Amino acid sequence: MAKQPTAANNAKITQRKRTVKVEANGEAHINATFNNIIISLTNISGQVISWSSAGKMGFRGSKKNTPYAAQMAAADCSKVAFDAGLRKVKVYVKGPGGGRESAIRTIATSGIEVSEIMDITPMPHNGCRPPKRRRV
Repeated sequence: MAKQPTAANNAKITQRKRTVKVEANGEAHINATFNNIIISLTNISGQVISWSSAGKMGFRGSKKNTPYAAQMAAADCSKVAFDAGLRKVKVYVKGPGGGRESAIRTIATSGIEVSEIMDITPMPHNGCRPPKRRRV
């Protein structure tokens, strides 16, 4: 019986890249944590057109949560999406990290019009007990 081709015994297996339908309108999701910033540009239905992060841009350690790293990641992400045909976005910002405003500003200067900015950071209604105090 013939073997089924797998990645281990056949190096010719290639996976076709999924194509995403790009319209002029879309959404920008900016997740700004204390350690990193992740920017995803999606179409209206939520399929990712392009994404970037400060870590993907080569920043390491504490430099990942700076406004400059967010600016570089937003420029990289929005350039790919603009070339694909994205022209207008609603921005959804989540998290307390630095670089939220600089990422929005960079998306706007790259040629993509920012129509709306919404902060969707989750706020606890005094739910979970916080961890014990940090001792340094």
